[in-house]
Amino acid sequence: MFRIGELAKAAGISERTIDYYTKLGLITPEKRTLKNYRLYSTETLTTLERINQMKQEKYTLEEIKDRLERWKSVAEDPEVTDKLSQLEIQIQRLEREVNEISPLLEGLKPNQARAALTNILPKGAACIESLQILLSHFTPPM
Repeated sequence: MFRIGELAKAAGISERTIDYYTKLGLITPEKRTLKNYRLYSTETLTTLERINQMKQEKYTLEEIKDRLERWKSVAEDPEVTDKLSQLEIQIQRLEREVNEISPLLEGLKPNQARAALTNILPKGAACIESLQILLSHFTPPM
């Protein structure tokens, strides 16, 4: 369990930020000491790391709160919610990068575009297959 100063140091953010996130409901203390100090769990540290990643991806704090609540409602296991939110961040990053590179690819000569596609295709196919496997676990058979 972390006190607020210890949590701030471990997360690399200020105590004021911890207070602010607590007031917004992004994080919650696990319990309080007899002297009324807030104590935070290691899962809170993981949540702070997730918040930082989403902020770097330009999510607003309201969007971050919505996503955290959505993932918490999906699974109680912090490891599962962490992996799912990481996947969501990576998918959004990939979408943004595809949108950025599309105009550049259109300007390539046909043999250059073919070479670029040849380099990307195996990894892209593996990624698509991985997503299909993941989705098959949650999609009822038809």
